[in-house]
Amino acid sequence: MKVVVIGLGQCGGRVADEFSRMNARARSQRRIEICPDVFAVNTDLADLSSLSSIKSDYQHRILIGSRQTGSHGVGKINEMGADIARMDADKVIDAIGSADRFYEADAFLLTAGVAGGTGSGSLPIMAQKIKERYGDKPLYALAVLPFGHEELTEARTNYNAATCLKAIYSVADAVFLVDNQRYLKKDASLKNNMAAINRLIADPFYDLLCTGEERKSKNIGSRLLDAGDIGQTLKGWTVIGYGKSQLSGLRLPFENHRNFRRKSTETHKGLQAMDQALSRLSVSCEAEAAGSALYLLSAPSVEMNMDLVKELGTYLNDIAPNAIIRYGDYPRRDSALKITLILSQLNSVGKVKEYFENMPSLLKEKKKRLKENEAKIKELIDASEAVPSLFD
Repeated sequence: MKVVVIGLGQCGGRVADEFSRMNARARSQRRIEICPDVFAVNTDLADLSSLSSIKSDYQHRILIGSRQTGSHGVGKINEMGADIARMDADKVIDAIGSADRFYEADAFLLTAGVAGGTGSGSLPIMAQKIKERYGDKPLYALAVLPFGHEELTEARTNYNAATCLKAIYSVADAVFLVDNQRYLKKDASLKNNMAAINRLIADPFYDLLCTGEERKSKNIGSRLLDAGDIGQTLKGWTVIGYGKSQLSGLRLPFENHRNFRRKSTETHKGLQAMDQALSRLSVSCEAEAAGSALYLLSAPSVEMNMDLVKELGTYLNDIAPNAIIRYGDYPRRDSALKITLILSQLNSVGKVKEYFENMPSLLKEKKKRLKENEAKIKELIDASEAVPSLFD
């Protein structure tokens, strides 16, 4: 599956930069293309300048709202970010249309942090404009949720997240949810933390996007998972997970393939990788809430068999009984067995529900603070009545 990736705001731009690096890795290691083009859109010139992999021309690093913001961002005001996106959406649409290999893409993937101003405001607006212009291609959003400390200390963070999530859900074909807090390492530096988190957000998509683009027959699975399967799975709230089990070593050609110990180990490794994928879902949720699910098994071809696929399918069906399950295999000469797992059409996501339920109290508190502020300003004005004016 090939996707055009568009990063919006600081967080979205950096995640898009990781997809650009991932595409370079796919070209170098596997001789395939998974992201025909990657764009970054921002109101802040410095943020665009900090990217390293996305092409540095103005068609790929797109500055919007420079007149309104002086190229210094919107200061977390997502309403302003939305207004700027409406006015300058044509810049992005034109850049997409002029890309050399745009029409090879199967879908759009828009990514943004929902806590900021530019990303939060522009994500649903850009999605709407792109859907209007290129309605024949699916559009997926990757919404990055804020850190826990941001939610506790900044009321604006929760407001931006709730308004963005509500809007993007009504526009996008599917919304991948990613909780920053799940990837945080407290002992790492801020810069290293952010870089590692961005890699962890992008990495689960690697095999999933590569498998349908393979051209070498030895790397094409017996059950190919391509853009059609992915498109049929993705709808509404969606999470993605990734698990890996290290294999003891590649089999030798003369090794006994019917050894019962080896077969038991294969199954155990597969279930172990599935468990890891479930525990590392991008947002904590109940698998029972999924209406569709998809998993991709990637391992050396001799390590994959029907019993393993059956065990994985049965296990997933037990924990997600309401989901229509699709699967595929991806033979790779590797020393690990990997599982990429997607749960979609989620009818309940605790994190999202929390944002929505907190909104009335946030609005009430906002109105209360506004009235208090106006009252204090009036007190100052009243206190200054006896002071002579220099303008008389």
